[in-house]
Amino acid sequence: MPGLVLEGGSFRPIFSSGVMDALLDANIMFPYCIGVSAGITDGFSYISKQHGRNLKILRDYRHDKRYLGARNLLTSKSIFGLEFVFEEIPNKLIPFDWETFQQYEGTFLVGVTNAKTGQIEYLNGKDLDKKNTMVKATCAIPLAFPPISWQGQEYYDGGICDSIPVKKALADGNDKLLIILTRPVGYVKTCGKSNRIAANILKHRYPNMVEPLLNRHIQYNEAVEICNRLEAAGQAVVLRPAEEGIIDSFEKDCAKIERSYQYGYRLAQENMDKIRALFI
Repeated sequence: MPGLVLEGGSFRPIFSSGVMDALLDANIMFPYCIGVSAGITDGFSYISKQHGRNLKILRDYRHDKRYLGARNLLTSKSIFGLEFVFEEIPNKLIPFDWETFQQYEGTFLVGVTNAKTGQIEYLNGKDLDKKNTMVKATCAIPLAFPPISWQGQEYYDGGICDSIPVKKALADGNDKLLIILTRPVGYVKTCGKSNRIAANILKHRYPNMVEPLLNRHIQYNEAVEICNRLEAAGQAVVLRPAEEGIIDSFEKDCAKIERSYQYGYRLAQENMDKIRALFI
């Protein structure tokens, strides 16, 4: 069975949105989709078949202080306006097509990190509520978000424990994968300052979060190596941005955001024969 694997990265997955919109235009819907953070968040619009929706959200609201800005810390304990981003936009301003989404018959998994255990969990995306709680959870970067409560548990960003959930996709029986990465070829993650700061701050309330935060770069780099091996063996098509499609995680330049999206779209078109072959 072919599967779609989505890396996160805040605004970087707008590249992935371009790829997924090209898939929609080619009438390609994967029967299995898994991802974390903004990658799987953008994946919701793929499953609901809403071409261009993710790009429109960033075009319209990237510089809206209700969307992203320091004053949101006062109301949301996050640099993002959680109610505005995850409730008002999808339910009122740029409506999410719930009906089409619920008609999807495949597997749709949202990776989240359990704050108490420090372990990855994969939630059924079809259980999404109107407050988009599990989407908030998979995007909950420590220090930039509070922990998000869902069904009696507290969660942080799924990318902390499983930045590229390729091993889970393979374990679930997917023998051919389309893997959409948001970093260029050759990128090697290191233990960043923000992770060390987060580990130090969270160690008392959530001691099991320390190890995954400090070792995130290790599991990330291992996952990339798995992707590379699968690609070399002909078991995966791996799409990732080159220079034209690279943007910062919190990119401010909307023209660059647009270019990244268009680059992803074109790259998917150029590789469409390889992508179709995954279904054979």
